[in-house]
Amino acid sequence: MSAHGLAQAQRKMSDGAVHPIAVDVFTRFYGLLESGETGVIPETDVDPLTDVPHAADLDVDEEVARAALAVTAVVKLNGGLGTSMGMDRAKSLLRVRGDRTFLDVIAGQVLAARAATGARLPLVLMNSFRTQDDTLRALADYPDLPVDGLPLDFVQNREPKLLVDDLTPVAWPADPDLEWCPPGHGDLYTALQTSGVLQALLDAGFRYATVSNSDNLGAAPDARIAGWFAASGAPFAAEVARRTTADRKGGHLVVRRTDGRLVLRESAQTLPGDADAAGDIETHKYFNTNNLWLDLEALAAELDRTGGVLDLPLIRNEKTVDPSDKASPKVVQIESAMGAAIEVFDGAVVLEVDRSRFLPVKTTNDLLVLRSDVHELGDDFRLTARVDAPYVDLDPGRFALIASFDARVPHTPSLADATSLRVRGDWGFGRDVVVVGDAVLSDLGEAAVVPDGARVGPAGIE
Repeated sequence: MSAHGLAQAQRKMSDGAVHPIAVDVFTRFYGLLESGETGVIPETDVDPLTDVPHAADLDVDEEVARAALAVTAVVKLNGGLGTSMGMDRAKSLLRVRGDRTFLDVIAGQVLAARAATGARLPLVLMNSFRTQDDTLRALADYPDLPVDGLPLDFVQNREPKLLVDDLTPVAWPADPDLEWCPPGHGDLYTALQTSGVLQALLDAGFRYATVSNSDNLGAAPDARIAGWFAASGAPFAAEVARRTTADRKGGHLVVRRTDGRLVLRESAQTLPGDADAAGDIETHKYFNTNNLWLDLEALAAELDRTGGVLDLPLIRNEKTVDPSDKASPKVVQIESAMGAAIEVFDGAVVLEVDRSRFLPVKTTNDLLVLRSDVHELGDDFRLTARVDAPYVDLDPGRFALIASFDARVPHTPSLADATSLRVRGDWGFGRDVVVVGDAVLSDLGEAAVVPDGARVGPAGIE
């Protein structure tokens, strides 16, 4: 049954012009899935990560830093559509600061870093087949961004969604695009190789890459970290940050007891019975920011050694074929995480960074904070926190989708004096609204608007 399913999936990928190496990677993961592998990492098999150096304590010579950045490329994961916010195009096209989008800020950060350091610093995006066109059209506004001989992007691979019952590729004539899924951001390494971008970077004289998500504007190019990574001689580095109660469910790094390897454990790889232990932020102190540093020569050598099939752990992700239709057939998506490659490389290292390098936007709650006066956008396009970010909890039934959110919040309120903001019900926001303390807007049972210039505090509108 499974052999039949694998053959169907391989044929579908071949007919869909998926690169043979990507098919080989899928085949390896399919074998793991077929054997019952779940990728789970039990708490009894790991120890906590300890003794992590902090970026603030690094002593990096300025010339060493400059030289390292000169041979560093910036790679951004840009395949996300923001479907959880109701989007159907690249999430990085969301407006985040005034009229500027994620992509505008990223381009600004790269161009400003080039001007400050003299580094060529190419920007290369890993797009999906759904984000490429819109993204490249937006980047056309930055004619100075491309670096001679290098593309602005490459496209991640795709694979069939598999029916839960028999692991055969799902058929969905209503929308054939939904028969396919990305293989998770662990596909970065395969896509870099199969697109030819890895070799192009090496041929152009680039030794290192700094990799991060396009929705994390905190991960700006950093010469000091580049210098530290180059001096370390490590093939791979991951930036980690201290966990808070808000990070209990996120991916975190642990040490595998059998061989002492650093290992990334995602939420989907945690046993239900280990949830409390994995969420103990005093024991497991560091979460994975998904900001990575790669030695491109080491990556090329490992891909060559393995025939392009890295020994990454499987993540089994069960969904419905149409994410918006919970009654549609249940499918398995085979995925992997790019941070999991830390266990592939001998001598991989980690570095603790401040929370300022981790500003992801996963929900409209995050987006409201990023758009607000909690942060300032400097001339170098770096975001600087003026105050600690408040906890924001908007009514998911009214604010979760970006169209509804923008309709209700056409003017971003001031959050600089807020500790938290909880909104329930159908509220809109007027101009120049100021939120203070532990602010609450309760459900009135009908639509309401916070008037222009009003203050919102613990007792509601003041």
